[in-house]
Amino acid sequence: MDLFGVNKWWDEVIKQADPRVDGYFMMSSPWPGWIIVAVYLFIVWQGPKWMKDRDPFDLKNILLVYNFFMVALSGFIFYEFMATGWLAGYTLGCQLVDYSWSPQALRMVRVCWLFYFSKFIELMDTIFFILRKKNNQVSFLHVFHHAIMPVSWWYGVKFVAGGLGTFHSTCNSFIHFMMYIYYGMAGMGPSMQKYLWWKKYMTSMQITQFALVMIHTSQLLFTDCPYPKGFAFLIFLYAFMFIIMFLNFYRKTYAKKPASKKKLEVHSNGSDAVMNGIEPKKVN
Repeated sequence: MDLFGVNKWWDEVIKQADPRVDGYFMMSSPWPGWIIVAVYLFIVWQGPKWMKDRDPFDLKNILLVYNFFMVALSGFIFYEFMATGWLAGYTLGCQLVDYSWSPQALRMVRVCWLFYFSKFIELMDTIFFILRKKNNQVSFLHVFHHAIMPVSWWYGVKFVAGGLGTFHSTCNSFIHFMMYIYYGMAGMGPSMQKYLWWKKYMTSMQITQFALVMIHTSQLLFTDCPYPKGFAFLIFLYAFMFIIMFLNFYRKTYAKKPASKKKLEVHSNGSDAVMNGIEPKKVN
């Protein structure tokens, strides 16, 4: 049954899909991604209840492997975005998607898909929080960020795998590369604390990232660029929401704390807590 003509509308929309992603895992339909995120949200809801009367899991070794795997993955994705686009002819202006079947264009499609798929791997950040009973870290901002990225990026890969929209994913992959280095080092124990003085600057980098993304995408308001404005608007809206949240986090975490009272706090839970506006906790 075609309720309110939704099926007909979707059939028309999907005709505009990029045929180059046919055959890619989880790209035939958005439903697998939506289902995974729904299961994730269910775990966020029920997980703390399930762990309430249980001891927290000791995941130190698992988290060390996870963190440094994510360092390698995020670094590779960043390199691919740069080598395939932003250091290979892309401009900061009206950069359209190359829909050709050239090796470079297909390489961009692959890294866009890999970035999309990595967002499902990052859902493990929250699972580790719950298993270690760090429920205070599972904030609305944390969950919202982790839930929205995989479902929204399915549409990005399906329709606009490349071009102007990859500016924010390039920035994001670099930020994640740096964050997982931080968490990997923090997971090595207290002996690494003296090397982790730069936590505060991770938040500053995040704020800078969102500001740059907003400036970059807003050019479509003033230019006659044929890049799909709907996607650009969603990127701008996403950056706007998060820059507000991170500025609020920065104000609460750093602006009101006298420098003499600030202590270096690290944690080894494998999450992008700085990414999600959460103050990392001191390693016990």
